[in-house]
Amino acid sequence: MLKNPSTKYRAFPPVQLADRRWPGRVLTAPPRWCSVDLRDGNQALAVPMNVGQKLELFQTLVKCGFKEIEVGFPSASNTEFAFNRRLIEENRAPADVWLQVLVQAREDLIERTFESLVGAKRAIIHLYNSTSPAQRRVVFGMSKEEIIQVAVRGAKWIQERLPRLKGTEVMLQYSPESFSATEVEFAKEISEAVMEVWRPTPERKMILNLPDTVEVAMPNVYADQIEWMCRNIKNRESLIVSLHTHNDRCTGVAATELGLLAGADRVEGTLFGNGERTGNLDIVTVALNLYAQGIHPGLDFSDLNAIRRVYENCTGMTVPARQPYAGELVFTAFSGSHQDAIKKGLAEGENGQRPYWDVPYLTIDPNDIGREYHEVIRVNSQSGKGGVAYLLESEFGIELPKDMQREFGPIANEEVDRLGREVSAADLKQMFWREYIERESPWKLLEFSAEPAVDAGGAKAIRCHGAVQRGEKKVSFDGKGNGPISGFVHGLQAAGAPKFEVAYYKEHALGAGEEATAIAYIQIKLADGKSRWGAAVDTNIEGASIKAVLGALNRL
Repeated sequence: MLKNPSTKYRAFPPVQLADRRWPGRVLTAPPRWCSVDLRDGNQALAVPMNVGQKLELFQTLVKCGFKEIEVGFPSASNTEFAFNRRLIEENRAPADVWLQVLVQAREDLIERTFESLVGAKRAIIHLYNSTSPAQRRVVFGMSKEEIIQVAVRGAKWIQERLPRLKGTEVMLQYSPESFSATEVEFAKEISEAVMEVWRPTPERKMILNLPDTVEVAMPNVYADQIEWMCRNIKNRESLIVSLHTHNDRCTGVAATELGLLAGADRVEGTLFGNGERTGNLDIVTVALNLYAQGIHPGLDFSDLNAIRRVYENCTGMTVPARQPYAGELVFTAFSGSHQDAIKKGLAEGENGQRPYWDVPYLTIDPNDIGREYHEVIRVNSQSGKGGVAYLLESEFGIELPKDMQREFGPIANEEVDRLGREVSAADLKQMFWREYIERESPWKLLEFSAEPAVDAGGAKAIRCHGAVQRGEKKVSFDGKGNGPISGFVHGLQAAGAPKFEVAYYKEHALGAGEEATAIAYIQIKLADGKSRWGAAVDTNIEGASIKAVLGALNRL
């Protein structure tokens, strides 16, 4: 890297817009959406989609609710042309869906494009030519006037052929390609020259697409460019101003959102952002960003996993694990503090304690887009007690008391750290069973029974009889207390167990029906202040409780 990059690179000049208004605006409604997956997205694939794959992806886009879909560049290849014809001849496009086709300002390409559209119900013809200083100088070797003539000729060739699409509702679209790197005054001039040919009206608007073809500045500069155009171009009321951002600076989403604040009406992009170089705009992200603010985007992503599968099967691309909303890990927390906060937030919502979604670290409810809560928390060596407890409860119904979570969390983390990998809920259950449920040494229950009794003062009590194995020795005992647990503790201590008291007791059923079992959790405290937790499972509550006392003793 250069020590002084300013000797090679220069900052993009700001737009002169001292009274910009977009920073004070708020989005309150979704834009018009246009998917360009089948053109821009397809163009960026190492192996382009075949007709069958494009048909499958087209149907998925329709199902999502897209009403404008750029289906291809029909003059570019026989595959593109054939796909367009299949959509039309096989009546695959619903009557309310616009088929958008892209074409350069060349007469032979425009002619072929019109041939591909015969019989379509609705069509958007998207004309473009590049306008930036670098394109004018390096690619075309043309002056501004000559570049304007290219656009005007293309517009006229399209205008002349419109009668050939009898029965087709046609909308016209123009893009000064490389708009983001073009002087706004020249972008206005060339756009107005095209408008002079097409003569849009408020009743019959044309689309003016202003692409951030290559991100060359911060997104606020793009917003300034859009607002400048919206405020200065003539007959704004006859235009649908459209955005088409790329992601060279990784701010394509921000540029689109700011561009909408700046006055744009429409957005072009792809599912999950596939596109040339660093990609096109990710429409899923912008749409669900709106959704998270309480604005329905007008697109249906309620089964995002299924949409992602179709996208990956058709394109051969993979949605990254950390892709917003759609990635495998975006509703996953590995940090212990995050896991604990998510668990508490979900519990608050389930208890009806809040009217709106407000769960820490989760901007939307995963269920709304076809994700499930069991995907929210996973455990590795960075995790805390909250994540461990959540998985045990959500997968197996094991509801660990808070203090027991604090004891078992570090035990589980130490084991996970030793394994050096992420662990599943089943792994955690196995750890819990080894640590608590399967502890039968040095104390093991052999027999136990309890019956009602009366103490010396005439009060009701419980008398217990039992036997335990301590090492190689069988120890029998009798005890009395106000319940089976206290009677058992009394008898056990009389038989030589260390002095302790039961500090906490909780039990609940595991499962339901005839196969249901009970699990009990018990914390004991010794005279010196030390405490230990025990847990046990049995077919009845009493048996689980007694075994849990011994389990705690066995962990001293």
